Amino acid sequence: MNNIFFQAALNKASGLLGRHGRIVALLSQLTMKISKVNRQDLSFQAAREKVGVMARLVKSYTQGHYKAIPWKTMATILGAIIYFVNPFDLLPDIAPVIGLTDDFSILVWVYTSVQSEIDKFLAWEKSNLQLLR
Repeated sequence: MNNIFFQAALNKASGLLGRHGRIVALLSQLTMKISKVNRQDLSFQAAREKVGVMARLVKSYTQGHYKAIPWKTMATILGAIIYFVNPFDLLPDIAPVIGLTDDFSILVWVYTSVQSEIDKFLAWEKSNLQLLR
């Protein structure tokens, strides 16, 4: 993807791997931003479940429960989350209606790009429900 803001987010994400406290803080920022999004927004409706899956994957990875994911894939997911929480990107979040469109587009694009790894995580998550509670 030729988006300089997403490339910057990917660079930042690779520096987060192994820094669990910073990843937890990033997930907290994600939760806060999601809570502020207008639930009627169509882009939110389409991305809601995907964002939740990626957040659970990152949380399980950070807690050491799920490690069966390539570091590059994890960095890509973290990059998408960084891009989402950053208010200054290709389309700044202060722009009415379209401000979050690019954010959700990146999240959905990354989700689709790493779909096979997401599917593996979902299967693992389903078989390890007791561990996660």
